[in-house]
Amino acid sequence: MTEVFIGFTTALWLGILTSISPCPLASNVAAISFLSKKIIHPGLVFLSGAAYTLGRMVAYAILGWIIIDSLLSVPQVAQFLQKYVDKALGPVLILTGLFLLKIITIRFPKVVFLQKHHNQIAQAGAPGAFLLGFIFALAFCPVSAALFFGSLIPLALSSNSGIFLPFIYGIGTGLPVLVFAVTIAFGVASLSRWFNWVARLEYFMRRITGGIFIIVGMYYAGIYILKLF
Repeated sequence: MTEVFIGFTTALWLGILTSISPCPLASNVAAISFLSKKIIHPGLVFLSGAAYTLGRMVAYAILGWIIIDSLLSVPQVAQFLQKYVDKALGPVLILTGLFLLKIITIRFPKVVFLQKHHNQIAQAGAPGAFLLGFIFALAFCPVSAALFFGSLIPLALSSNSGIFLPFIYGIGTGLPVLVFAVTIAFGVASLSRWFNWVARLEYFMRRITGGIFIIVGMYYAGIYILKLF
């Protein structure tokens, strides 16, 4: 029970950290702001924001489920993972921590939408917002890719409840986005100040998480690779 709770809590935290990272946060606010310009009624703005959030959640859940199920469904791969995943977890966590601290950087291709595509999606209402959220979730930035592929997937592979973790991660990525949708729907004037506050908070949260990942990774490496403990 404790292992399941820790796994779910970690997946939720990784999702929240992903959502408030600069690149995803900027794209989320821009997408919801754009959608809100096409809608007059605040309730519909919130509905579009919720649909956009759900699209992100579903994208991460499906992608994670496909990766985990594909790896575990092949007996040879499953046996290999069962034997070596604990040994690989240490170096993977250390590498992810270095990414979060921006000691290691890598560029990812960006997804670019033409204005006419934006308009078509916005005019589609909630289904269009869902599609936009789904697509933007798969447009990984370096930090979000490190958290998803470098942290969540290894964690899921080493957990008995791993198949559910991508969905919990998706919920985490959706919570801050939903807050922005509510904020925009009710026209809160302090949105820019709140955005700046979240950006500053993310700066410290990401570095603290990166440091923890490196420490935990060194601990795992010491146990399973160097046999120090």
